[in-house]
Amino acid sequence: MLGPALDVVASMIPRIEAERRLPREVVDAFVAAGIFKLMVPRAYGGADASVREAIEVIEAISRVDGSAGWCANISILSGTMAHFLDEATAREVYGPADAITCGVFAPTGTAVPEGDGYRVSGRWSFASGCEYSGWRMAGVIVPGSPRPLHCLLRADQTRIVDTWDACGLRGTGSHDFVADDALVPRARTFSLVITPDRAGFGPLAAGIAAVSLGVARAAIDSFVATAKVKPLAGGNKPIASRELVQVEVASAEARLGAARAYLLEQAGNGVAIGERARLRLAATHAVEAAIEVCSAMFRAAGGGAVYTRNPLQRYLRDAQVVAQHIMVGSLVTTTIGRILLDIETDTSTL
Repeated sequence: MLGPALDVVASMIPRIEAERRLPREVVDAFVAAGIFKLMVPRAYGGADASVREAIEVIEAISRVDGSAGWCANISILSGTMAHFLDEATAREVYGPADAITCGVFAPTGTAVPEGDGYRVSGRWSFASGCEYSGWRMAGVIVPGSPRPLHCLLRADQTRIVDTWDACGLRGTGSHDFVADDALVPRARTFSLVITPDRAGFGPLAAGIAAVSLGVARAAIDSFVATAKVKPLAGGNKPIASRELVQVEVASAEARLGAARAYLLEQAGNGVAIGERARLRLAATHAVEAAIEVCSAMFRAAGGGAVYTRNPLQRYLRDAQVVAQHIMVGSLVTTTIGRILLDIETDTSTL
């Protein structure tokens, strides 16, 4: 089922980059393959996939195109919100075969109680895939409440502000969206603040890492293919014959393979704090390793890598932008270090 969708993505790479969004053909191919509902419970027509299975799918898509992999990741992981909803609401949101959700966890909006719901207003940034998603999750603050709330807004309750013109992951359409006094029933609200019986943000971080792994894999493959045929300056032998190139490729392969193995090893972790911490650590490490791999392949390719026709520059840009996400940032490593050292720390967003 995944193969035809990957073929569509491969044929659309120039458009994805130029249009700053996934073309409708890619979205339709993902819907047909069931990609967006990969982690939605079977009761609502999803595949109820494990974190490991999701990693492998996201990685495979990202190996073809990082933006497509990122968008798949966001909607796949957004599907887990079904577990926070009552059955009727979950079926309304996720029941349709073409159900697609996206979301912004950051509570940059407000929700004022009204009757059996809330009046929601705000602006949310980095809403990847918002242009084709039927539902948009938004983080909000309820006046007087100590913890943020999250709500599901219908697409027609929001408007998109075209803001996404980025150096990497250009085709994700990660624009802002705005809501003005939208009425949201209480049934479409929930809290993602972590409790001892929930898996936390580890699956999202793992999906982000899967994008990086796929992009880095593509970088190695692209460089190896070039190195076998590109001649050395002033000679007939390919650059693959240089010992330095051989070392770079072997080192990149080992670095990427180790990071991938560690992530997959931790993907089955439970909800205990230590297990959550190690999954987040594995995800953050994978993202960092991917940047190192893409950088090494870009440098090894020489001057030709700087041209936009060379995909190595896109892989490097995409890997760097992935690493900017707060789920895999330096603060995560600090938190995990404190946990491993038995130092008291806030784990509510782990």
